Amino acid sequence: MTVHLHWFLPTGGDGRTLVDRHAYAANPIDRTKPVSGVRAPDIEYLAQIAKAAEQLGFEAVLTPTGTWCEDAWLTTVALAQHTERLKFLVAFRPGVISPTLAAQMAATYQRITRGRLLLNVVTGGDSTEQRRFGDRLGHEQRYARTDEFLSVVRGVWSGQPYDFDGAHYQVEGGLTALPPDPLPEIFFGGSSAAAGPVAARHADVYLTWGEPPAQVKEKIDWIRSLAELEGRTVRFGIRLHTISRDASAEAWTTARRLLDDLDPESIAAAQAALGRSESVGQQRMLALHGGSRDRDRLEVSPNLWAGVGLVRGGAGTALVGSHAEVADRIEEYHALGIEHFVLSGYPHLEEAYWFGEGVIPELAARGLLPGVPASGAPILVASGR
Repeated sequence: MTVHLHWFLPTGGDGRTLVDRHAYAANPIDRTKPVSGVRAPDIEYLAQIAKAAEQLGFEAVLTPTGTWCEDAWLTTVALAQHTERLKFLVAFRPGVISPTLAAQMAATYQRITRGRLLLNVVTGGDSTEQRRFGDRLGHEQRYARTDEFLSVVRGVWSGQPYDFDGAHYQVEGGLTALPPDPLPEIFFGGSSAAAGPVAARHADVYLTWGEPPAQVKEKIDWIRSLAELEGRTVRFGIRLHTISRDASAEAWTTARRLLDDLDPESIAAAQAALGRSESVGQQRMLALHGGSRDRDRLEVSPNLWAGVGLVRGGAGTALVGSHAEVADRIEEYHALGIEHFVLSGYPHLEEAYWFGEGVIPELAARGLLPGVPASGAPILVASGR
């Protein structure tokens, strides 16, 4: 089993700071105005990241979903015209779109991009964010709806008219003009009791946030046992940030700089907002650091730093260290059964190069990758906005 490496498209903005904190500010910023030190997610800058990821050997890029970022479907189909092989892991919320329409969009996307679509299904753990989309279902109901949604999507992809009569969806004769070829792999995450059975029934890849290895192993064992009851096999992935440098001390200096850039008010506002989340996974992320910016407490496992989660929702941990140390940790997770690594870093363009030119050769030398891509022409780095 080799490792699949994926990068991230910061469609909510990028920069040399943890720009995500703006989404949780007590007084949200005016997104029509530029923010100091933040790069706008315009198509030119995102294309630089996508091209760099493709050149460096990443298989795909994850594009997030939410009211704080650009639409993932439209952004990535545009970026597909700027790349040749790169796949796009498109995040979307089942509750805000018809499952038949989603199946049709995926089929069209596959034909337009010649098979470069992966799907990341985000059920949603923040009721405030869900209500912005007009969704008022509770946490348990949202997972029940996702279960039905994915049943319909797979049914519609069968190539024959598909009927479904559920509590949330009633479909008669659902189909696409042509089924997608190949079928997009479905990535799915969730740490609650309601999420597990849905993952077992529908996910191709179960995706967890970057918890310490022992906790990740518990999740793998949990989902694997549920999938066996369904007669299915599920593969596993992990979502992490990275700060990889030629020397370990240099990487930790970068992590400390990111931490020193955070003021107490930003941390308090983010922690208050994130603490209201219904997501069990989010609560597990918060528990890793307990809201403390104490540097000794933030390394929650060797080379696993929880500082990002002080102001960022979702994935809140980073692998920090030398290229060899980061490769060690990836190898450790891989030994547990993790196959897909969805990575990111600040800024995403520069960190893609640090990882791609430093860690990827390490992984290849250990036999975890098929090879290292040849280096092409340099890509210009965007100036800060």
